[in-house]
Amino acid sequence: MGYWTINTTVGLIVAALPSAAHAAKLEEVAPFPKPESGFARQVIHLTPQAREDDYQVEILAGKTLNVDCNRQRLGGILEEKNLEGWGYPFYRLEKIIGPMSTLMACPDGKSHQDFVPVVGDGFMLRYNSKLPIVLYVPKDVEVRYRIWSASSKVDKAVEE
Repeated sequence: MGYWTINTTVGLIVAALPSAAHAAKLEEVAPFPKPESGFARQVIHLTPQAREDDYQVEILAGKTLNVDCNRQRLGGILEEKNLEGWGYPFYRLEKIIGPMSTLMACPDGKSHQDFVPVVGDGFMLRYNSKLPIVLYVPKDVEVRYRIWSASSKVDKAVEE
């Protein structure tokens, strides 16, 4: 459970939420809605980082499908919603289209099971370890994620 700190010099009340190492149950953080029929609620707890502005979270929602040598993709939009009264974000993947595929002739004609991601808008999120990432997706969708980090090396553009 979180704790409260009161700064008496400016009359500020700050809520400190548990870190991923001490991740609270979602209901202890905020009253996120239960998933609707046909949907699942999936949650990601992030590890605190020293400079969280240097990180982003890529959401890889998708399905395991039978695929061949072609590139397969699903389509969709991950919409950000607001938990009313709390101001916390949560995300909803309403509808998935596809699969879409390149149309190359596969010389061996073999197929195999592989994870096919949904591509579209809204899948790159800000890194914030203070709040869980709460996603509502159709029940048959699996949510994976990966962390992107910025290099400490910064180059300067050349005027030409």
